[in-house]
Amino acid sequence: MKIGLEVHVALTTETKLFCGCPNKVVKEPNTETCEYCIGLPGSKPQLNAKAVECGIKIGLALNCKFPPEMFFSRKSYFYPDMGKNFQITQYEIPIASGGVMHVNKKPIRITRINLEEDPARIVHVGTITKAEYVLLDYNRSGVPLCEIVTAPDFAGTKEVRNFLQELSSILEYLGVYDPNIEGSMRIDANISVAETRVEVKNISGFRDVEKALSYEIVRQQNMVRLGEQIVRETRGWDAVSGVTRSLRAKEGEEDYGYIFESDLPRIVLEKGKIGHIRKQLPELAAQKIRRYQRMGIAEELAVAITTEPSLADMFERVSREVDTQLAARWFAGEIKKTLNYSNLRMKETGMKPEYLVKLLKFIETGKLTERTAEIMLREIVKRPEDPEAILKGKDIVRIVDETALMEMIKAVLNENAQAIIDYKSGKKEAFNFLVGQVMKKSQGRGDPETIRKLLRSKL
Repeated sequence: MKIGLEVHVALTTETKLFCGCPNKVVKEPNTETCEYCIGLPGSKPQLNAKAVECGIKIGLALNCKFPPEMFFSRKSYFYPDMGKNFQITQYEIPIASGGVMHVNKKPIRITRINLEEDPARIVHVGTITKAEYVLLDYNRSGVPLCEIVTAPDFAGTKEVRNFLQELSSILEYLGVYDPNIEGSMRIDANISVAETRVEVKNISGFRDVEKALSYEIVRQQNMVRLGEQIVRETRGWDAVSGVTRSLRAKEGEEDYGYIFESDLPRIVLEKGKIGHIRKQLPELAAQKIRRYQRMGIAEELAVAITTEPSLADMFERVSREVDTQLAARWFAGEIKKTLNYSNLRMKETGMKPEYLVKLLKFIETGKLTERTAEIMLREIVKRPEDPEAILKGKDIVRIVDETALMEMIKAVLNENAQAIIDYKSGKKEAFNFLVGQVMKKSQGRGDPETIRKLLRSKL
């Protein structure tokens, strides 16, 4: 079995690839367009230099080589989403090639990286197989895409998903792509169980990629088992039904009739320019993980912290002010868990680093238990506010007063006679149960060590 990927990434430039229309998500169809976007005769492309810079960054991060110069070609095909009946892309000489990316120490070869324009968005009225007609939204036409093509180096669907997650992280750290935008990464997968290769197009989302590949592998294996011939074709992933469906016979490269795009010049890729961009590359997640480990942070925590650039940035700012191990544990645990529960990323919260510094200092000094600090964190994530202000008027400070805690312990013991018997008969878990009941009675504010000391004494 062989699996290779063509990953199409929408670049976060301010304008489109070949015109000055804004490159942004717009709800109203066909409002951010010009003569070029809709393919009117006589309209001319003008190359976005920022998109070329993004392509160089990606090539550097994926250890690629660069040609002395590159150019664009016209890829001719007749389909409703392409107003001028050809797409400007790169074929003969891409912006970068011959790279490699390691996923769990396994090298995945990067065959080539191309720059190209996105076609319009097709909206099927009804299901993809039973649509009465389609609508076209040209807002997406001309959005700069970077196509990353891999060699067929994947041995299974899990490897594919790990690769895409790692690639998404690299692209986000580079600042060339936003994973929160729907359709910002679309995958075409080439799969062959026998000799014939089948392409599954336009899969979005890591989970759907895994599902689509799993389905297609089983489909081809069943055909081989039944002695049926697998045909070379392009199939689409129907996420609703959970199946791939035949779209058309697979074209060969010769069918596209590539010709040089005469309205654009050849672009010289100067070594000095590439070297300058290399020096400006940010520290990527893998590099951060190694640095965090040298700081004494466990690999598991380092991996969790670096999943999102803004989370890692916030961790570094906060960990300068509080104990590094405490910060690492909280960022990888409670903070990340709370963000996931609220379906938020750190950069979307408006959180200030001084708020998290104060919260963690409350834990360090014993002013708050970790349980009450976690409850406060939920409020801060939803509505960023100084923890000092939240504390005012709230009875959530840690209880260390032994008299108050002893009253709670007496009440718990009166309510749990069986647990006392279990404890005295040698069942250690009974003691932990009683500690938990006292913590519950204190609404999570009781100091755990003081509770344990007093409870042992009382028992």
